[in-house]
Amino acid sequence: MLKSPFLTRVVHEGLRKKWSPMQIAYRLRLDHPMDHSRWVSHEAIYQALFVQAKGTLRAEVADGLRQGRIKRRARSRGAELRGKIKDMVLISERPAEAEDRAVPGFWEGDLIVGANNQSQIATLVERRTRFVMLVRIPHDRTAENVAPRLAAKMTTLPDVFKNSVTWDQGGEMGGHRKFTMATGMPVYFCDPRSPWQRGSNENTNGLLRQYLPKGTDLSGYSQDELDAIADELNDRPRQTLGWLKPIEAFSKVLLD
Repeated sequence: MLKSPFLTRVVHEGLRKKWSPMQIAYRLRLDHPMDHSRWVSHEAIYQALFVQAKGTLRAEVADGLRQGRIKRRARSRGAELRGKIKDMVLISERPAEAEDRAVPGFWEGDLIVGANNQSQIATLVERRTRFVMLVRIPHDRTAENVAPRLAAKMTTLPDVFKNSVTWDQGGEMGGHRKFTMATGMPVYFCDPRSPWQRGSNENTNGLLRQYLPKGTDLSGYSQDELDAIADELNDRPRQTLGWLKPIEAFSKVLLD
């Protein structure tokens, strides 16, 4: 069993926000470094949930850990457009400071496609802080439709977070020059069939399965609803950030 009503409440709250037991456990250590009575191991959480817990708590963790699937953009269509993006600059030309994540403002982006290949949203992840933004892309994913919507989202950022965007070679980013003119941010394109070159973005797209499972019609989501999903992801502790949340890492950059 969990040690106290406090820990039971914290675990409940974490699971409702789709945090993993490890995220809950390490965040407790970060929030209460001197009070070991408020610590619990992730193994103890798993034991309480799967061995001893009953009812709503067990149902919550089952829901929180369930892995749905998102249908990714049809690669057959992307293959037809690869190599046809005018003035494309490859990732090998991206500034070296983007690689070690020491400098903020380098973003990775992609489209996720919904049910029957008929709807889409754009996902954007900042490499240093793992801060996530989601962009509603209604109607279609033509270059004329995608670039202005991405630019409008990026212009809301502080200047320190406006270095560049890395994308794959899908034709939806064919309007990259207009995007750069609007934002001042160059676009770098990954090598073909190299999703690891956008590793942070790929990981985030996996996390989105909890919110947007396979067969979801993405056109039904408003921008406010997508912002709410991004807010939850940005409020989730990350091991890669020393168990800080992306919103905390993002804010820390602004204060430095």
